Amino acid sequence: MRALALLDGRISTLDPRAPEAEALLAVDGTIQQTGTTRDVRDALAALRRSGPVEELDLAGKRALPGLTDSHIHFVNYGLNLERVELTAAPSLEVVTQRVGHAAREAPAGEWVRGWGWDHSLWPEPRFPDRHALDAVAPRIPVALRRKDGHMMWLNSAALAAAGISATTPDPPGGRIGRDSHGEPDGLLFENAQDLAYRAMPEVTPAQAERAARRAQAELHRVGVTGIHVPEAAFAFRALQTLDRAGELALRATMMLTHDGLAEAIETGLTSGFGGAFLRAGPVKLFVDGSLGSETAAMLSPFERSDNTGMLIMSADEIAASVERAARAGLACAIHAIGDRANRVVLDAFERTRDVWAPLDLRQRIEHVQVLHPDDVPRLARIGVIASVQPIHATQDMDLVDKLWGARGRYAYAFKSLLDSGAHLAFGSDAPVETPDPLAGLYAAVARRRPDGRPEGGWYPQECIDIAQAVKAYTVGAAYAAGAEAVSGRLAPGYWADVTILTEDLITGPAEAILRSRVAHTIVDGRIVYST
Repeated sequence: MRALALLDGRISTLDPRAPEAEALLAVDGTIQQTGTTRDVRDALAALRRSGPVEELDLAGKRALPGLTDSHIHFVNYGLNLERVELTAAPSLEVVTQRVGHAAREAPAGEWVRGWGWDHSLWPEPRFPDRHALDAVAPRIPVALRRKDGHMMWLNSAALAAAGISATTPDPPGGRIGRDSHGEPDGLLFENAQDLAYRAMPEVTPAQAERAARRAQAELHRVGVTGIHVPEAAFAFRALQTLDRAGELALRATMMLTHDGLAEAIETGLTSGFGGAFLRAGPVKLFVDGSLGSETAAMLSPFERSDNTGMLIMSADEIAASVERAARAGLACAIHAIGDRANRVVLDAFERTRDVWAPLDLRQRIEHVQVLHPDDVPRLARIGVIASVQPIHATQDMDLVDKLWGARGRYAYAFKSLLDSGAHLAFGSDAPVETPDPLAGLYAAVARRRPDGRPEGGWYPQECIDIAQAVKAYTVGAAYAAGAEAVSGRLAPGYWADVTILTEDLITGPAEAILRSRVAHTIVDGRIVYST
């Protein structure tokens, strides 16, 4: 037996029967009791005869149910910690300087890979081309993914290695950027990125496992105890390796790829299958692109253009996949950014509802980035979870104003979705944005950046309160994973996963979120991080 007691704290249990507690007792990773410090101390006396008991004095700190990131590219986040860092690079020149340095240091035969560039931040916010990379890396292949992951920027050596030329056709669901002469300009949109991936050295199991360990440590540092992972099989294998070795200290729900749906059905895999630390989740589908890459599928064109984005799957294809998955016991999590994409996905879920609803499958839309007003109430009415990333609202607000204009009123419409009765599950989309849930909480509550901009908040009518935001990282995330009976609350019988903060977010102002730091992270009744 192993026991952990949290004493003298301010514990938000999210248990309707006893929402606040001073103390908590966990035995062998499961919560046995919450209540007063005196009650828990009394229970400890008997437990000490059965085995070691660890006590943690919270000294008035605020404890929450362990925070779950409901959408994180977990292994890729770890891998990108070792690649060229381009997040928030303020200019094209800064990007090329970093790439040039990496190219000079790269071993022979390797690619230079990077992540996070965002042309909208540059003084001249235009799409780049291969020539800028050729100037600093003329011989070694260079591949840089845009921050949203929906566009890749290559140099000429990488284009040659991938066999991409003027005669290469656009693949289904993708587009090769071309200059005025029809030559590839170095940009690959959506599925066209696969042309480059096929030419790159594959991530080895050892690299994926190392990245997973590094990512896990970073997530513990920011108070995350659970993850929902929309990645390919290499990530699933890495998580299985850590789980078998007893090293996995995050509750991981692994999404399955659409390409692997047939194999999943053939083997009888169902959503929710697995153990306490690793379980199968929904099948991940992509329906459109992104805002920044201007490939989100829109009902009407982007501002000042005739571009309506890209719809990667038709309504019939989506409905067929949802029904096929549901009949095998698999839910779906469908990436949809634009208002047209979200409408098409909602139509597909509604058409197939008679198949999946009786099975209590937790159907999700990932991102739900902008909705037509008529579609806001449909998620609740159909029974579809909004898996959203609040940090996108404040990071993307300038781009939304520029590219979507007045449609931004129903972008990241968290309050409207909650008021309609929809379930929210919060995440980060890391490495697209920081995985720090405190940043997400502040974005959801204040709809401002940490520098206070814009005063009063961006579309402040969509602000939610701190209790609602915390619930989306806990109860909502557990519901999305089908684990609400054991996760998301601090109550007897639930997993002992706890995030302990230095500031009291529940009773303090929104700025308390900015001041707060993670004091301790607890997973399965074990302290896995302390300041």
